[in-house]
Amino acid sequence: MLFPVILSGGAGTRLWPVSREGHPKPFMALPDGESLLLKTYRRAGALLADGGEIVTVTNRDYYFQSKDEFAAARLPHRRACYLLEPLGRNTAPAIAAAALVLRERHGDQAIMVVMPADHLIRDSEAFVAAARQAATLAQDGYLVTFGIRPTRAETGFGYIEARDALGGDGAARVVRFVEKPDRQTAEHYLASGRFLWNSGMFCFSVGSLLRELAEQAPQLLEQVAACVAASPALQQGELAQQELNAELFAELPDISIDYALMERSDRVAVVPAAFDWSDIGSWNALSELVEADAQNNRAAADALFIDSRNNFVQSEARLVAAVGVDDLIVIDTADALLIAHAERAQDVRQVVKQLKASEHDAYRLHRTVSRPWGTYTVLEEGPRFKIKRIVVKPGAALSLQMHHHRSEHWVVVQGMARVVNGGEPRLVSANESTFIPAGHKHRLENPGVIDLVMIEVQSGEYLGEDDIVRFEDQYGRIK
Repeated sequence: MLFPVILSGGAGTRLWPVSREGHPKPFMALPDGESLLLKTYRRAGALLADGGEIVTVTNRDYYFQSKDEFAAARLPHRRACYLLEPLGRNTAPAIAAAALVLRERHGDQAIMVVMPADHLIRDSEAFVAAARQAATLAQDGYLVTFGIRPTRAETGFGYIEARDALGGDGAARVVRFVEKPDRQTAEHYLASGRFLWNSGMFCFSVGSLLRELAEQAPQLLEQVAACVAASPALQQGELAQQELNAELFAELPDISIDYALMERSDRVAVVPAAFDWSDIGSWNALSELVEADAQNNRAAADALFIDSRNNFVQSEARLVAAVGVDDLIVIDTADALLIAHAERAQDVRQVVKQLKASEHDAYRLHRTVSRPWGTYTVLEEGPRFKIKRIVVKPGAALSLQMHHHRSEHWVVVQGMARVVNGGEPRLVSANESTFIPAGHKHRLENPGVIDLVMIEVQSGEYLGEDDIVRFEDQYGRIK
């Protein structure tokens, strides 16, 4: 039985301004409208058999968004387990924690298929075939990685050197892992035919992985085991949730599974992938998902090109017109615009680095922010006022809360609201409103079956999101 383990982390800084800390790369909508995480869940679902489940390792801040993507995948097998990290600690701690949880739930013979949430694979059948091939090797005690046959001398990927075939299906022993090479070295790797791109996907039995970790990285395994043991699991029907102990998790080393184990073990095999693969690592990679015109311009938006070539444009709302320009990347969002030369796509991460250094909010949040209960969008703001569009999902509710420094005026424009405003709850219909003075306990709930949409006008001396005192919350946000 195969158990997909989805690693859903990473900020995707090269895909700013769409990918941000609060809405990272796995949740980005591709040109077809679906997110990478949703596609990964569907691919994982193709591996499941009766009694199987999908394990997702992600930051606790992304738990509710991940659940929404899982529900949108509409898998026939809906068992899911979420391991929630308090902060990022790379792939070795994440994979070790998933293995320990799977051993507890399914035993040492369970086969893990580790899948990053931000990769794009269109040929699901070929992926399943490769995973089953890898599972056969994993049953024999191998730690298996998936290699991508290189199509060019790529300097942005790590490489795997393979020799000594393991059967007649292309699988081989791994000789070594190689860091991202320079151009000349990459061309040599491509010409030799012995090297594959390192995809960052793996397959191993729980027992084999833990035995190898005990030998190659015993301290890491001991620390992760202590952390998992101190992290109680919650089971609700087909959903399991385990929030990893913050204090113990923070003490874990920040190390990849490649460094911690795969480069040290002599039981590593590679399966060459027959499927298409992209890590969507830059805007250039994402642009290839869009059909080009005769001048090789691509647009995931309403765009107009005049005497322009080799450009990519993505815009959320506005028409973008390009006149007499070549080789540009133009990404337009509600609050940020990126213009970059196509040859400098990898350097977009430097924008995020500078925004972080200056504590500019654009590295972290969009105008539209996801919350467990729905979303809010900042429409306009100025001194002493802020206007938001709030969408609350059916059956969802904001926390019972209070603000010290601001009052709020709510106007319902769609659906029905149940409002607590300093007293007993009452229903507020479309075209009706309510006013919440500063200092009043209040709560907003959607008792209906359609989205509740309302406009919130805040006024006061301080309008920061941290001016919230929560008294009750169904999403566990009260510490």
